[in-house]
Amino acid sequence: MSNYLEENLASRLASVLEKIQDRIINKTSYFGIKTLQNPNDFWIYQEIIYKAKPDVLIEIGNYYGGSTLALAHIFDAMGHGRIIGLDIDQSKIPEQVSNHPRISLIEGDACESYEKVRALISAKERVLIIEDSSHTYENTLNVLRRYSEFVKRGDYFIIEDGICHHGLSLGPKPGPYEAAEAFIKEDTNFVIDREKESFLITWNPKGYLKRIS
Repeated sequence: MSNYLEENLASRLASVLEKIQDRIINKTSYFGIKTLQNPNDFWIYQEIIYKAKPDVLIEIGNYYGGSTLALAHIFDAMGHGRIIGLDIDQSKIPEQVSNHPRISLIEGDACESYEKVRALISAKERVLIIEDSSHTYENTLNVLRRYSEFVKRGDYFIIEDGICHHGLSLGPKPGPYEAAEAFIKEDTNFVIDREKESFLITWNPKGYLKRIS
């Protein structure tokens, strides 16, 4: 597949997704920090954040911390909000991220760290959650069940990488896509908001879960 748009107008979407994935994995960064994030979805995140103005964003899965810093910069621009970042291993996160005043980091399994997170959030605060950890069906569903109580009506619990075996042949199977489907069947407080996939190309199909009650 060639590198230029005009030479790929007849390409299959599957090939385009593979091309984008290669760019994300091998070349994408934010402020010099490796960042495994699809920019279409991140644009949707900032739209959600600007409209909802959450007090707290819980990011489960930080890896190098590039997306954590980008989210903190959105809050900087708004003058409001803070981030709680969780990951089983945060050794790759640079001081540029860990020293940011809006970012608090907790190292450990997300479900096992639940009480530590709860201690940092008051009952009145509005919370947005982005889940981007192991992508296994079991872990994703457990995180949804454990953390969904933080999300208030009208706010979102975002499950990343539903594209696993629903666009790209990689990752766990079943994975986040199937976990989101299972969760909304058992918790009718949430619906899947597919309007948030209106760029068409998303790494989070069926991943924008909105609390409606």
